[in-house]
Amino acid sequence: MGLRQLMIDAWSWLNYKPVMADVGRFGSQSFPELASPWLPPHELRRLAAYKVLALYDNNQAGQLAAAAGDEGALERRELGDAANLVDTALGYLLGSEQKVAVEGAEHADDKTPAPGAAEGAAVQDRLRQWAEKELLTFRVQQAERAAVLLGDSVMVLAWNPQKQRPTLRVYDPGFFFPQWDDEDDDFPSRVHLAWELPADDEAGLKARVRRVTYELGPLSEEGNEGDRAGARQYPWEPGRTSTVTCYLTDAEWLLEDLKNGETLDRLPLGKAAYRVRGDGTELNRLDLMIDFVPVVHVANTIPEGGEHWGRSVLARVLQALDELAATDSDGSAASATTGTPIIGLAGARLPVDRATGRPQELQVRAGAVWQLGETGRMDALDTSPQLAELRARVDHLLERIASNSRVTAAGLGTLDATEVPSGYALKLALGPLDALIGMMRLAREHKYRLLFKMVQRLYQAGRAEGWPAGESLLARLAWAPHTPTDRAAVLEQVVSAYGAGVLSLETAVAMLLEAGYPIEDASQEVARIRAKAEQDAARRIVENAARREPDAGGEEQAGKDGVRAA
Repeated sequence: MGLRQLMIDAWSWLNYKPVMADVGRFGSQSFPELASPWLPPHELRRLAAYKVLALYDNNQAGQLAAAAGDEGALERRELGDAANLVDTALGYLLGSEQKVAVEGAEHADDKTPAPGAAEGAAVQDRLRQWAEKELLTFRVQQAERAAVLLGDSVMVLAWNPQKQRPTLRVYDPGFFFPQWDDEDDDFPSRVHLAWELPADDEAGLKARVRRVTYELGPLSEEGNEGDRAGARQYPWEPGRTSTVTCYLTDAEWLLEDLKNGETLDRLPLGKAAYRVRGDGTELNRLDLMIDFVPVVHVANTIPEGGEHWGRSVLARVLQALDELAATDSDGSAASATTGTPIIGLAGARLPVDRATGRPQELQVRAGAVWQLGETGRMDALDTSPQLAELRARVDHLLERIASNSRVTAAGLGTLDATEVPSGYALKLALGPLDALIGMMRLAREHKYRLLFKMVQRLYQAGRAEGWPAGESLLARLAWAPHTPTDRAAVLEQVVSAYGAGVLSLETAVAMLLEAGYPIEDASQEVARIRAKAEQDAARRIVENAARREPDAGGEEQAGKDGVRAA
């Protein structure tokens, strides 16, 4: 690759692939769909990277290499190592469960709850009910697998008037085209979701492109009911007026109507066919009555300065996966010659085909008998040493992949348990994995907070029952521990610390929850513990009083007897 072709960007780790060098203004030979005229040129490398990663996930990297001119690549053995690495990292990221947690809600059942604790508990219950109805755990897994594999994922919220709640949908990041302005940071003021719709000859439909656009813009002078001239007061910001709203446009264009230069952000409005909502409303700059774009982009890693895109968990080890597939292919060929060796015969009497009169070829099979002459000899080619070397190289590559991906051999399950002398040594071995999951969860922390803030505001905008006006409360997605914990050790620490008075009951229960104890709700568990403690204390008082009553009676009788005796 010449210096004029050297490119450093968020997908530079794929530069060694010929397909990335082939991506240009008119797509590539490997991915002809990238030649569509509506695709922005600066997005082609990102879209090509997504396609390459998807091929690795589906054991099709050999087909990609064959398309680039490697004729033997179709015979490459791919045994699911890429998908296993993605699924393993995803499992550690998600943990055993995820819960919606609102700040301060755990103190709602205290004897003297903190200000706002009751409101936080109420919002937490409503958000958890919404999460159950919208299958949030399922949607999160959908989005996170795309993020771990491709580096990015997209979730979109929309208010559903029939269901009276926000709906959540996950989109392929290849459909996501944010329009970044110089003043935009992490939240673009315009977002396109676009994809091609294939032709349907039976229905008489031609190939077309669909574009859904969310755009922040100034309020129209007419406004809606309750608006002032060019201004609106949103329920989550009482006492403050805003001049901005979000507009939704959903339209389609025939591919044959598009010309060169009419890219995604320049599609001709005169040739657009706008979609119509179920109530008959045309989706052409529809005012959504909110002042934010209800689209959340989740990056797998913390983007570098000036970048917005995440990095796949496969990015740093993609070349190692190529070498592993090549080694597996060589090992498969070597195992064939080891199981059925190449044999050289000297002085053998070969059977003759009666029809042709030519000697027949001998085949190595069980029970075969070959007649050799007095000076006959049979030599077998032993390829088992080469097979052993290839297997050792496979183990070396797996260790390298585990190390460089930071999933670690212990995380992948390839570490021999007999090699771990203690639990402390295992914890050290899992150190890189702990750092990886910590970084991945940190990259998602504010995105899920933003998602739950949008959910609350959509409920308020939809005037749903039980959602009063006011600022949205801080809610986050709480993850379970990603690695097993020593529950007995944690329990002993909690009992000792709480008994010594150096830990509060709330902190003790939170530690047990993080250790994996089956506690559904921390605040309810604290309330149950305190209620049981009060019952135990009351029972002990009654028992002590009952034990003292006979003593008191005996002393009174003894006093009477003493008086009589006197």
